[in-house]
Parts: sequence; structure tokens; C-alpha cells
Amino acid sequence: MPAKSMDSLVNLCKRRGFIFQSSDIYGGLQGVYDYGPLGVELKNNLKAAWWQAMVFERDDIEGLDAAILTHRSVLKHSGHEATFSDPMVDCRKCKSRWRADQLKAGKCEKCGSADLTEPRPFNLMFRTTVGPIADDEHFAYLRPETAQGIFSNFKNVMDSTSHKLPFGIAQIGKSFRNEITPKNFIFRVREFEQMELEFFVTPGTDDEWHAKWVEARLAWWKAQGLESDNLKRHDQPREELAHYSKATVDILYKFPHGMEELEGVANRTDFDLGSHSKNPLELGLKSKVEDNRDSVVRLTAPDPVTQKPMVPFVIEPSAGVDRGVLAVLTEAYTEEKLENGTERIVLKLKPHLSPIKVAVMPLARNRPEIVEKAKQIKDSLLRLGIGRIYYEDTGNIGKGYRRHDEVGTPLCVTVDFDTVGKGENKDQNGTVTVRDRDSMKQVRVPAEQLPDYLTSYFKGQHRPH
Repeated sequence: MPAKSMDSLVNLCKRRGFIFQSSDIYGGLQGVYDYGPLGVELKNNLKAAWWQAMVFERDDIEGLDAAILTHRSVLKHSGHEATFSDPMVDCRKCKSRWRADQLKAGKCEKCGSADLTEPRPFNLMFRTTVGPIADDEHFAYLRPETAQGIFSNFKNVMDSTSHKLPFGIAQIGKSFRNEITPKNFIFRVREFEQMELEFFVTPGTDDEWHAKWVEARLAWWKAQGLESDNLKRHDQPREELAHYSKATVDILYKFPHGMEELEGVANRTDFDLGSHSKNPLELGLKSKVEDNRDSVVRLTAPDPVTQKPMVPFVIEPSAGVDRGVLAVLTEAYTEEKLENGTERIVLKLKPHLSPIKVAVMPLARNRPEIVEKAKQIKDSLLRLGIGRIYYEDTGNIGKGYRRHDEVGTPLCVTVDFDTVGKGENKDQNGTVTVRDRDSMKQVRVPAEQLPDYLTSYFKGQHRPH
């Protein structure tokens, strides 16, 4: 059963080195988190699974890594300067500030007072000085999303790859939003990562492609271990759509704090490329955009039938990496009562997401031949390229098993006296013990066959698609 409380996840993440509060030694920076030794591995594995599915397994999508510092004109013509804001209110009693649309019953979450100011827009973008002069002419923004870097590079990617419609541009990267009230651990933060795809299509085919991407993204999250019962599709009603959106489907997940958005799949029509094009009003756009006198190019593509220049529609599946990490941790977190009356916490992560793939443990730390053999086996497994192989030298096999249960390691390999030919059972000479995380069953495997055994194990798992 998934984690029921956020506290249990927060405690595990800090205790086992997944996630820490940023600048914790100085009291912490609200809404900013650091990923520890295991957290960075889990996060990288989730991003690698997304990149595998989006870029490596498709011939119609290219990757991109655009800059974080963003030219003011990009965010001016995208609409962010004018509209990228949340409604903010102040509590007159305790002086705290809140996002108005998230307050329950219109009352302050700190003191319960209903004496609040009228909502006013608060722009979420971080502004920074560029160069030595700090004035209104020399500044840029930290990007609030990765999408705009894709749109501004549309022509560069098209010209350098010779793609024709439909095709997409994928990007994983940091974004920054000055959230009024960051909360729920890493769910709503001020510095985060996004996994975004902008898939460019011919107008008229956009509804079909939108439906395809909704189904593809739901299937991908299920392949990461999220159960269907905890996933929900939500079609945004027309009155809630963003100004650029023709249709948006939110993929919701049942987090410990409730059913919330994990990923959004939007049909953004031709708004974005039109907004960044030179003289967009002359292009016959479906959406309403202002004339962009700053741009020097027209972001068009040849119509697949007529070959005439046209502005493509775009389908955007956009997911937060941090929310993805929180979701897979929530789903994997399991508390079990064992037959001997004890309890254990185990992270039942999909093996391709596990921070550590295999832990190699010497049974006796005071026996040089066992320690040396364990290190040799660890080095040989590293060459398989299946991920991180960890040498666990705690000296207590039981505690080592429990530790690796908690961090989600699928397999533990124990090197003992039989491995080095000094055990009592001669039939087991040269073998190691392989323990499965979920079932806790153990099997003996000849050490020389261990690489093939593990390769077969990890290839046999359902890979992300």
C-alpha cells in the first residue's frame, strides 16, 4: 500500500539520504530542496527513463538543452510578463501571505482569521541583473518553464535536422517560480525540474495527436510503477483553460496530501510559434497574438500537402521531475509485518528506477579472502553497465538487508565462506547468495555465472516505454 502520510516519506528521505532541506544548517530555504546521494540517483533514473521513451525510442523527436537565463522579449511575447501570476492575499491579523485560490473556506491557514486583503496579482518570475549595471534595461529572467526555450529554438532545430511535420523537441531542465506558498514537501517548490515535450503538428490533426499523447503519458507513468487506481485523467473545463489552450488533460496522482496534478498534456494551438514570429498577424493564425516587432524570423514549417509555409500547432506533455520522484516514492513506500513479528519498510521501486541496482556484501569483514572476493565481484558487476553497484561493508548482513530494503535495492549479493571454497558444504563452493528485495527469497548462484544472471534479471524487467 502506498505511503499514507507525507511525514513518513520526509523521514525516510532524510534518514536514507534521498532529499534534504536546502541550506538546512542555516534554518533552511523555503521551497528549495537538495537531492542527496540516493535521491540524485533516483531522479537521474527517472529522467533517463523519460529521455529513453521520448528521444531514443522515437525517430520524430529531438533533444534540447536551452539556457536558464531568458531574454526579456521571449517572456514578454509569450505572455509571461503580463499574465504569469497568482492571486495573493495578506492576513491582517497575523500578517502572513497566502495564495488566495488555495485557501480553504477563505481563511488564513496560520491563524484561521477571515480578515484578508483583496486578492492582487503576484508575478512568479525571478528577475536577475545581466552585466555590471543594475537597472531596468539590463536584466533577464530565470526561466519559469522550459517550453519557451524550445519555441525560440524551433527554427534552429528544424534547419539543423531537416525534420518535417509532425516532429517534437524534448527538454529536461531547471525552472524557477517564486511561489507564494510552497508546500507539501517537493510537490510545490520554487526551484524544480521539468520534463517537457513540444510536439509540432499540422492544424487539423491536433485533436488526434492530443489524444495519442494523453494515452502515451498515462501508459508511461504506469510503467514507472504507478498503479491505475492512483492515477486519474481530468479534462479541464473550458472556463479553466489557459488563454493559449484549446484543450488540456491533467494526469492526476493520489499523493499523500490528495489527488493532484502530476502531468499536463495541452493542445497549445499555434499561439507560441505565432507569438515569437516576425509580423505574426500576417500568418493567418487561429489564435490571437499581438504583433511581435522584436522577432527577426517567422517560425513556420512547410505544410505536408501544399508545401506552403504555415504555423504548426503544438501538443505539450509537461511533467515535473520532482513531482514524479514524489509519486514513485509514494507508490513504492511499503510497511510490512513479517512472519516473525517484526516489521520492515521497503521501497518497491521498479528496478530501472532503483538508486542502487545491486549491493555486494562480505559475510565477514575480518576475513581478507572474503573481502577481496566481494570487491572483485563488485568490480566485475560494474562493467555490466546496469547502474550503480554498491559495496556494503556494515558487518551485519541482517542490518544490511534492511537498509537496502528501505532504499529500494532490488538484489543483494552475499559473499561468504562457500564463495571462497572454505565452507562446510562442498557443493556450494564458488557460489554466492542472491536475495530478492520484495520476496526476501534467497538463491545460490555460481559466482562466475552472476553477471549473466543479473543481466538476464534486469533485461527481464518491464522497461519504460
